[in-house]
Amino acid sequence: MSGEIEDKPQPLMEHLIELRRRLIWAVGAFFVAFLVCFYFAKQLFNFLVLPFKWSVHWAGLTHRNVELIYTAPQEFFFTQIKVAMFGALVIAFPVIAQQIYKFVAPGLYKNERAAFLPFLIASPILFLIGAALVYFFFTPMVMWFFLAMEQGGGEGEVSIQLLPKVSEYLGLIMTLIFAFGLVFQLPVVSSLLVRAGFIGSQTLVEKRKYAIVIAFVAAAVLTPPDPVSQIGLALPTILLYEISIYTARLIERQRAQDAAAQADAGAQETSTPAKPDEA
Repeated sequence: MSGEIEDKPQPLMEHLIELRRRLIWAVGAFFVAFLVCFYFAKQLFNFLVLPFKWSVHWAGLTHRNVELIYTAPQEFFFTQIKVAMFGALVIAFPVIAQQIYKFVAPGLYKNERAAFLPFLIASPILFLIGAALVYFFFTPMVMWFFLAMEQGGGEGEVSIQLLPKVSEYLGLIMTLIFAFGLVFQLPVVSSLLVRAGFIGSQTLVEKRKYAIVIAFVAAAVLTPPDPVSQIGLALPTILLYEISIYTARLIERQRAQDAAAQADAGAQETSTPAKPDEA
């Protein structure tokens, strides 16, 4: 099997040099993306505020201007830096993932590389699906829930309006995006564990009840303390767990078919009579 590995044994120093090269490319891609995103930081922040505008429309407050505030002189500046870092991480992720793969791939067998590459492609796609779900649905729902607590003012009550701080709003939407993005990696992680032989589909089925409890606990920790976002994260987590069980069964079925095909091929080789030596 050593012939399936493309690279030759290398001393530690060459591995460190290769690691430094990959880190330079990854950090360089992140730095360039950060500069670009910081230049457009205000436009990016306005893009992230769109779900808040949609929630105001859903709440029937069309007469109201969407306003955010900052209470410290440096708050909006640091918020723009966070926006730029967030955008840079998203933009530079393909380059970072490529550098990780190039560093690890020479030490993998061909079948391991063929199994690892689809997961490397599926991981950012699933993360973007989770982020899109947050952006287009759950963030407007959460903000609509908070807007419903406002008081219009009048006799016997004061006027109470939601005026989010720019840093707190950014923290909310970033927390939701990262939480949903990580949860959507569940099929990828479980599939890798099944391929590695650490778990099986039967184990996932037996631990389903514990997974449901953990899903609600994780939703309570990762999301703001409101039932909309917590239930909204817990339910997709449970659905993704069921998808993981289905994916695990597919992997085990394919593995069994490959093992049966190899056994048949071996049986045919042993049953073939050897040709007599020619005189």
